[in-house]
Amino acid sequence: MTATDDGDQVANRLGAPCCSPSADHHGAPAAQRGAAATRSAPSGQTRHSIDQVSVPGQAFLMGDSTGNGNPGDGETPVHVVWVDPFQLDATTVTNADFARFVAGSGYRTEAEVFGYSAVFHLALAAEDSDIVGQPPQVPWWLGVRGADWAHPAGPLSSLDGLADHPAVHVSWNDAIAYCEWASRRLPTEAEWECASRGGLARGTFPWGDQWGDRYRCNTWQGDFPMANTLGDGWLTTAPVRDYEANAYGVWQSVGNVWEWCSDWWDEGYYARSPQRNPAGPATGDQRSLRGGSFLCHDSYCNRYRNSARASNTPDSSAANIGFRTVGIA
Repeated sequence: MTATDDGDQVANRLGAPCCSPSADHHGAPAAQRGAAATRSAPSGQTRHSIDQVSVPGQAFLMGDSTGNGNPGDGETPVHVVWVDPFQLDATTVTNADFARFVAGSGYRTEAEVFGYSAVFHLALAAEDSDIVGQPPQVPWWLGVRGADWAHPAGPLSSLDGLADHPAVHVSWNDAIAYCEWASRRLPTEAEWECASRGGLARGTFPWGDQWGDRYRCNTWQGDFPMANTLGDGWLTTAPVRDYEANAYGVWQSVGNVWEWCSDWWDEGYYARSPQRNPAGPATGDQRSLRGGSFLCHDSYCNRYRNSARASNTPDSSAANIGFRTVGIA
Protein backbone atom coordinates (compact mmCIF):
# COMPACT_ATOMS: atom_id res chain seq x y z
CA MET A 1 0.00 0.00 0.00
CA THR A 2 1.29 3.44 -0.86
CA ALA A 3 0.99 5.65 2.21
CA THR A 4 -0.91 8.92 1.89
CA ASP A 5 -1.24 11.67 4.43
CA ASP A 6 -4.76 10.50 5.23
CA GLY A 7 -3.56 6.92 5.41
CA ASP A 8 -0.80 7.85 7.83
CA GLN A 9 -3.30 9.61 10.05
CA VAL A 10 -5.57 6.58 10.11
CA ALA A 11 -2.61 4.29 10.80
CA ASN A 12 -1.73 6.42 13.78
CA ARG A 13 -5.30 6.21 15.04
CA LEU A 14 -5.22 2.43 14.76
CA GLY A 15 -1.81 1.92 16.21
CA ALA A 16 -1.44 1.29 19.95
CA PRO A 17 -2.38 -1.97 21.73
CA CYS A 18 -1.13 -5.25 20.27
CA CYS A 19 -4.32 -7.24 20.77
CA SER A 20 -6.79 -4.86 19.17
CA PRO A 21 -5.92 -1.56 17.52
CA SER A 22 -7.17 1.68 18.98
CA ALA A 23 -8.90 4.53 17.23
CA ASP A 24 -8.14 8.09 18.27
CA HIS A 25 -10.69 10.09 16.35
CA HIS A 26 -9.31 13.53 17.17
CA GLY A 27 -9.29 14.27 13.46
CA ALA A 28 -13.06 13.77 13.09
CA PRO A 29 -15.29 16.83 12.89
CA ALA A 30 -16.53 17.91 16.30
CA ALA A 31 -20.12 17.51 15.17
CA GLN A 32 -19.50 13.79 14.59
CA ARG A 33 -17.71 12.99 17.84
CA GLY A 34 -19.99 10.90 20.04
CA ALA A 35 -22.87 11.26 17.58
CA ALA A 36 -23.32 7.52 17.21
CA ALA A 37 -23.69 6.97 20.92
CA THR A 38 -26.70 9.31 21.14
CA ARG A 39 -28.86 7.46 18.64
CA SER A 40 -30.37 4.79 20.83
CA ALA A 41 -34.03 3.84 21.14
CA PRO A 42 -36.31 5.30 23.83
CA SER A 43 -35.59 4.09 27.36
CA GLY A 44 -37.44 0.91 28.28
CA GLN A 45 -37.67 -0.55 24.77
CA THR A 46 -36.26 -4.01 25.51
CA ARG A 47 -35.64 -6.67 22.86
CA HIS A 48 -32.78 -8.51 24.57
CA SER A 49 -33.40 -12.24 24.23
CA ILE A 50 -30.06 -13.88 25.10
CA ASP A 51 -30.24 -16.74 27.59
CA GLN A 52 -29.12 -15.77 31.08
CA VAL A 53 -26.92 -17.55 33.61
CA SER A 54 -27.09 -16.91 37.32
CA VAL A 55 -23.76 -16.13 38.93
CA PRO A 56 -24.03 -16.55 42.73
CA GLY A 57 -22.78 -13.92 45.12
CA GLN A 58 -19.34 -14.93 46.34
CA ALA A 59 -15.85 -14.03 47.42
CA PHE A 60 -13.13 -15.08 44.98
CA LEU A 61 -9.45 -14.53 44.31
CA MET A 62 -9.12 -11.98 41.51
CA GLY A 63 -5.92 -11.73 39.51
CA ASP A 64 -3.15 -13.95 38.20
CA SER A 65 -1.76 -16.42 40.72
CA THR A 66 0.23 -18.48 38.19
CA GLY A 67 2.93 -16.06 37.10
CA ASN A 68 1.66 -16.17 33.52
CA GLY A 69 0.42 -12.60 33.48
CA ASN A 70 1.84 -9.98 31.16
CA PRO A 71 3.92 -7.19 32.70
CA GLY A 72 2.02 -3.94 32.51
CA ASP A 73 -1.42 -5.55 32.34
CA GLY A 74 -2.05 -5.09 36.05
CA GLU A 75 -3.10 -8.66 36.85
CA THR A 76 -1.57 -8.48 40.33
CA PRO A 77 -1.68 -8.42 43.26
CA VAL A 78 -4.10 -11.29 43.68
CA HIS A 79 -6.79 -10.01 46.02
CA VAL A 80 -10.04 -11.19 47.56
CA VAL A 81 -13.13 -9.65 45.97
CA TRP A 82 -16.81 -10.05 46.81
CA VAL A 83 -19.41 -9.70 44.07
CA ASP A 84 -23.16 -9.71 44.63
CA PRO A 85 -25.24 -12.22 42.61
CA PHE A 86 -26.03 -11.16 39.04
CA GLN A 87 -27.55 -12.36 35.77
CA LEU A 88 -25.15 -12.53 32.83
CA ASP A 89 -25.61 -13.24 29.14
CA ALA A 90 -24.67 -16.87 28.49
CA THR A 91 -23.05 -15.73 25.23
CA THR A 92 -21.71 -12.58 23.68
CA VAL A 93 -24.22 -10.46 21.79
CA THR A 94 -24.62 -12.03 18.36
CA ASN A 95 -25.00 -10.46 14.94
CA ALA A 96 -28.68 -11.42 15.01
CA ASP A 97 -29.11 -9.71 18.40
CA PHE A 98 -27.27 -6.59 17.26
CA ALA A 99 -29.26 -6.45 14.03
CA ARG A 100 -32.51 -6.35 16.05
CA PHE A 101 -31.07 -3.47 18.06
CA VAL A 102 -30.10 -1.54 14.94
CA ALA A 103 -33.46 -2.20 13.27
CA GLY A 104 -35.36 -1.13 16.36
CA SER A 105 -33.34 1.98 17.14
CA GLY A 106 -31.86 3.30 13.91
CA TYR A 107 -28.48 3.33 15.63
CA ARG A 108 -25.28 3.86 13.66
CA THR A 109 -22.09 2.47 15.14
CA GLU A 110 -18.96 4.56 15.48
CA ALA A 111 -17.26 2.50 12.76
CA GLU A 112 -20.07 3.57 10.42
CA VAL A 113 -19.95 7.21 11.52
CA PHE A 114 -16.18 7.48 11.19
CA GLY A 115 -16.12 5.40 8.02
CA TYR A 116 -13.58 2.69 8.84
CA SER A 117 -12.58 0.01 11.32
CA ALA A 118 -9.79 -2.51 11.85
CA VAL A 119 -9.74 -5.81 9.94
CA PHE A 120 -7.26 -8.68 10.30
CA HIS A 121 -5.22 -8.86 7.09
CA LEU A 122 -5.91 -12.53 6.21
CA ALA A 123 -9.68 -11.97 6.45
CA LEU A 124 -9.80 -8.86 4.27
CA ALA A 125 -12.74 -8.54 1.87
CA ALA A 126 -12.15 -5.15 0.28
CA GLU A 127 -10.46 -3.45 -2.63
CA ASP A 128 -6.93 -2.19 -2.08
CA SER A 129 -8.29 1.34 -2.40
CA ASP A 130 -10.38 0.75 0.74
CA ILE A 131 -7.27 0.18 2.89
CA VAL A 132 -6.71 3.51 4.59
CA GLY A 133 -4.13 2.58 7.20
CA GLN A 134 -1.73 -0.09 8.41
CA PRO A 135 -0.21 0.45 11.87
CA PRO A 136 3.54 -0.28 11.71
CA GLN A 137 3.49 -1.67 15.27
CA VAL A 138 0.80 -4.25 14.38
CA PRO A 139 0.90 -4.59 10.58
CA TRP A 140 -1.53 -7.52 10.56
CA TRP A 141 -4.26 -4.96 11.25
CA LEU A 142 -5.63 -2.88 8.38
CA GLY A 143 -7.76 0.22 8.65
CA VAL A 144 -10.51 -0.55 6.15
CA ARG A 145 -13.06 1.87 4.76
CA GLY A 146 -16.54 0.33 4.99
CA ALA A 147 -15.68 -2.26 7.65
CA ASP A 148 -18.35 -2.33 10.35
CA TRP A 149 -20.58 -4.73 12.29
CA ALA A 150 -22.56 -5.64 9.15
CA HIS A 151 -19.40 -5.95 7.01
CA PRO A 152 -16.91 -7.56 9.41
CA ALA A 153 -14.16 -8.25 6.87
CA GLY A 154 -14.68 -5.08 4.84
CA PRO A 155 -17.24 -3.69 2.38
CA LEU A 156 -17.19 -6.82 0.19
CA SER A 157 -18.24 -9.01 3.15
CA SER A 158 -21.63 -9.58 4.74
CA LEU A 159 -23.26 -11.39 7.66
CA ASP A 160 -24.35 -14.35 5.54
CA GLY A 161 -23.92 -17.44 7.71
CA LEU A 162 -22.80 -15.36 10.69
CA ALA A 163 -26.08 -14.72 12.51
CA ASP A 164 -24.90 -16.77 15.52
CA HIS A 165 -21.38 -15.30 15.57
CA PRO A 166 -20.49 -12.46 17.93
CA ALA A 167 -21.17 -8.91 16.78
CA VAL A 168 -17.82 -7.19 16.21
CA HIS A 169 -16.59 -3.72 15.24
CA VAL A 170 -18.49 -2.60 18.33
CA SER A 171 -16.95 0.22 20.35
CA TRP A 172 -17.51 0.65 24.08
CA ASN A 173 -19.82 3.53 23.25
CA ASP A 174 -21.77 1.28 20.88
CA ALA A 175 -22.06 -1.39 23.58
CA ILE A 176 -23.39 1.19 26.03
CA ALA A 177 -25.99 2.31 23.48
CA TYR A 178 -27.14 -1.30 23.13
CA CYS A 179 -27.33 -1.62 26.92
CA GLU A 180 -29.45 1.52 27.19
CA TRP A 181 -31.82 0.22 24.53
CA ALA A 182 -32.07 -3.19 26.18
CA SER A 183 -32.22 -1.95 29.80
CA ARG A 184 -28.96 -3.79 30.52
CA ARG A 185 -25.41 -2.86 31.51
CA LEU A 186 -21.87 -4.04 30.89
CA PRO A 187 -20.25 -6.28 33.51
CA THR A 188 -17.56 -4.92 35.76
CA GLU A 189 -14.14 -6.54 35.45
CA ALA A 190 -14.74 -8.27 38.78
CA GLU A 191 -18.09 -9.68 37.63
CA TRP A 192 -16.60 -10.77 34.33
CA GLU A 193 -13.68 -12.60 35.95
CA CYS A 194 -15.91 -14.20 38.57
CA ALA A 195 -18.26 -15.51 35.87
CA SER A 196 -15.39 -16.70 33.66
CA ARG A 197 -13.85 -18.67 36.53
CA GLY A 198 -17.10 -20.58 36.97
CA GLY A 199 -16.41 -21.25 40.64
CA LEU A 200 -12.81 -22.40 40.17
CA ALA A 201 -10.61 -20.84 42.84
CA ARG A 202 -7.39 -20.48 40.83
CA GLY A 203 -8.18 -21.87 37.38
CA THR A 204 -6.13 -20.41 34.54
CA PHE A 205 -8.94 -21.08 32.06
CA PRO A 206 -12.72 -21.40 32.50
CA TRP A 207 -12.35 -25.20 32.50
CA GLY A 208 -9.26 -25.47 34.77
CA ASP A 209 -5.49 -25.17 34.58
CA GLN A 210 -4.68 -27.56 31.74
CA TRP A 211 -5.16 -26.91 28.05
CA GLY A 212 -5.73 -30.60 27.32
CA ASP A 213 -5.53 -32.47 24.02
CA ARG A 214 -8.38 -30.73 22.17
CA TYR A 215 -9.42 -27.24 21.20
CA ARG A 216 -11.07 -25.58 24.18
CA CYS A 217 -11.62 -22.08 22.80
CA ASN A 218 -11.17 -20.11 19.60
CA THR A 219 -7.54 -18.98 19.41
CA TRP A 220 -4.87 -18.93 16.70
CA GLN A 221 -3.36 -22.18 15.43
CA GLY A 222 -0.19 -22.05 13.36
CA ASP A 223 2.42 -19.38 12.78
CA PHE A 224 1.04 -16.02 13.89
CA PRO A 225 0.21 -13.80 12.05
CA MET A 226 0.84 -15.25 8.60
CA ALA A 227 -0.43 -18.85 8.61
CA ASN A 228 -3.43 -20.32 10.42
CA THR A 229 -3.82 -24.07 10.10
CA LEU A 230 -7.56 -23.74 10.79
CA GLY A 231 -7.26 -26.72 13.11
CA ASP A 232 -10.51 -25.78 14.83
CA GLY A 233 -12.17 -24.70 11.59
CA TRP A 234 -12.13 -20.94 12.19
CA LEU A 235 -9.92 -18.17 10.85
CA THR A 236 -11.84 -15.45 12.67
CA THR A 237 -14.95 -15.69 14.84
CA ALA A 238 -16.75 -18.91 15.77
CA PRO A 239 -20.44 -19.34 16.66
CA VAL A 240 -21.06 -18.20 20.21
CA ARG A 241 -22.10 -21.68 21.36
CA ASP A 242 -19.16 -23.54 19.85
CA TYR A 243 -16.73 -25.38 22.19
CA GLU A 244 -18.14 -25.84 25.73
CA ALA A 245 -19.72 -23.69 28.42
CA ASN A 246 -18.09 -23.46 31.84
CA ALA A 247 -19.64 -24.66 35.11
CA TYR A 248 -21.91 -21.58 35.30
CA GLY A 249 -23.09 -22.02 31.72
CA VAL A 250 -20.98 -19.18 30.32
CA TRP A 251 -19.92 -19.78 26.71
CA GLN A 252 -16.57 -18.61 25.31
CA SER A 253 -15.54 -16.08 27.90
CA VAL A 254 -11.99 -16.62 26.63
CA GLY A 255 -11.01 -16.65 22.97
CA ASN A 256 -13.27 -15.70 20.07
CA VAL A 257 -13.65 -11.96 20.79
CA TRP A 258 -12.51 -9.44 23.36
CA GLU A 259 -15.38 -8.29 25.58
CA TRP A 260 -15.90 -4.76 26.87
CA CYS A 261 -16.33 -4.21 30.60
CA SER A 262 -17.76 -1.13 32.27
CA ASP A 263 -14.56 -0.15 34.13
CA TRP A 264 -12.18 2.60 33.31
CA TRP A 265 -8.72 1.10 32.84
CA ASP A 266 -5.90 1.46 35.35
CA GLU A 267 -3.09 -1.10 35.48
CA GLY A 268 -2.47 -0.21 39.13
CA TYR A 269 -6.06 -0.49 40.30
CA TYR A 270 -5.74 -3.88 42.02
CA ALA A 271 -3.42 -2.42 44.65
CA ARG A 272 -6.21 -0.15 45.93
CA SER A 273 -9.36 -1.94 44.75
CA PRO A 274 -12.20 -2.07 47.28
CA GLN A 275 -13.05 -5.57 48.40
CA ARG A 276 -16.79 -5.43 47.74
CA ASN A 277 -18.17 -4.99 44.21
CA PRO A 278 -15.22 -3.05 42.77
CA ALA A 279 -16.25 -1.00 39.77
CA GLY A 280 -12.91 0.35 38.59
CA PRO A 281 -11.42 3.84 38.78
CA ALA A 282 -13.67 6.89 38.74
CA THR A 283 -12.04 8.31 35.62
CA GLY A 284 -9.71 7.33 32.81
CA ASP A 285 -9.12 7.52 29.08
CA GLN A 286 -9.46 3.82 28.19
CA ARG A 287 -11.99 1.12 29.06
CA SER A 288 -11.22 -2.44 30.10
CA LEU A 289 -11.42 -5.49 27.84
CA ARG A 290 -11.41 -9.14 28.87
CA GLY A 291 -11.05 -12.61 27.40
CA GLY A 292 -8.69 -12.48 24.45
CA SER A 293 -9.76 -13.34 20.90
CA PHE A 294 -9.31 -15.59 17.89
CA LEU A 295 -5.91 -13.95 17.36
CA CYS A 296 -4.41 -15.02 20.69
CA HIS A 297 -1.38 -17.32 20.46
CA ASP A 298 1.29 -18.20 23.03
CA SER A 299 3.99 -16.75 20.80
CA TYR A 300 2.34 -13.36 20.80
CA CYS A 301 -0.61 -12.89 23.16
CA ASN A 302 -1.52 -15.32 25.95
CA ARG A 303 -4.50 -13.29 27.13
CA TYR A 304 -7.07 -16.06 26.66
CA ARG A 305 -7.05 -16.55 30.45
CA ASN A 306 -9.50 -15.76 33.25
CA SER A 307 -7.27 -13.11 34.82
CA ALA A 308 -5.94 -11.48 31.64
CA ARG A 309 -6.66 -7.81 31.11
CA ALA A 310 -6.42 -5.32 28.24
CA SER A 311 -7.82 -1.93 27.38
CA ASN A 312 -8.71 0.38 24.54
CA THR A 313 -10.25 3.78 23.94
CA PRO A 314 -14.06 3.88 24.19
CA ASP A 315 -14.46 4.77 20.50
CA SER A 316 -12.22 1.95 19.23
CA SER A 317 -13.60 -0.90 17.15
CA ALA A 318 -12.06 -3.93 15.49
CA ALA A 319 -12.92 -7.30 14.01
CA ASN A 320 -12.13 -9.02 17.33
CA ILE A 321 -14.04 -6.82 19.81
CA GLY A 322 -17.55 -7.62 21.05
CA PHE A 323 -19.46 -7.65 24.34
CA ARG A 324 -21.97 -9.36 26.61
CA THR A 325 -24.33 -7.74 29.12
CA VAL A 326 -25.64 -8.00 32.67
CA GLY A 327 -29.18 -7.58 33.94
CA ILE A 328 -29.98 -4.47 35.95
CA ALA A 329 -31.08 -5.48 39.43
